[in-house]
Amino acid sequence: MQAILIVAHKNIEQMIKLANLLSRKFEVYVHIDKEYQLSEGEKQRLAKDHIRYISEVAVHWGSWSIVEATLRLMKWAMANPKITYVHLISGQDWPAQNVNDIYDFYEHNDRIYMTYKLSKTVRKAYEPVIWWQQYYFNYDQFPRRTFMGKFYHRFLLLAETILRVNKFKRLGVNVDIYNGAEWVDIPRDALEFAIKYMAEHPKFKHVFETGFCSDEFWLQTILVNQPQFKTRIVNDNHRYVKWVKQNGSFPAILDQNDLDLIPKTAQFVRKIEPRYSNTLIQQLDQRDHN
Repeated sequence: MQAILIVAHKNIEQMIKLANLLSRKFEVYVHIDKEYQLSEGEKQRLAKDHIRYISEVAVHWGSWSIVEATLRLMKWAMANPKITYVHLISGQDWPAQNVNDIYDFYEHNDRIYMTYKLSKTVRKAYEPVIWWQQYYFNYDQFPRRTFMGKFYHRFLLLAETILRVNKFKRLGVNVDIYNGAEWVDIPRDALEFAIKYMAEHPKFKHVFETGFCSDEFWLQTILVNQPQFKTRIVNDNHRYVKWVKQNGSFPAILDQNDLDLIPKTAQFVRKIEPRYSNTLIQQLDQRDHN
């Protein structure tokens, strides 16, 4: 039995359609951002469609709260001993293959499908991403996605660089840091190990609790540093993301013009928005017989 975990923060009607499609084959668990105020109608629809969901964490972009919401979903799924494989997607994803074919690909499969790079070799937005975990950030208290948040981020980088802050040294965390996409496909034994590792290494956990975009670091750092799991990692998560600005968003919100750009190896695509993507969803479902 396989589970799909959905991290959602808006477009509940679209997420319900996604959950219903996937539940034909998978066990589906959903976390809805606590800051999203579910209407009575949406609650009734979720109950009517028997969609398992929690809404426990107020999620702020770039902050630890994303990991907290994800961990709660993971622990919830692992409470079912029949779950052998777990897939993490967002509420803005949509399957790009037949749901049965996606399921069959991972059945009796012990590989971990997860993108990763050594963080000290990576730069994003002209910043060494290793700083995002080496320095201290508090974006659960100070929203990052505002004009002031961007200014505050630059101030923190400058101040902590001048002060030569090294959180790794201070906490005694001496491992290589890796980062990649949050969205992964992972067998039960690897996920259980990662959850247990976080619980048993509070200083390691504190690195990410006080980091930036830790959802892109914590799982990669745990598993790539473990030889028994590193050899099983395939550096590909079978997601298609279009890294250009389109339909007012970066990465792109996909539309019907993107159908032929989606590689055959992609199992999910993102980002999907009803305003722009309904025709693409219909095209995908028709093509893939979903």
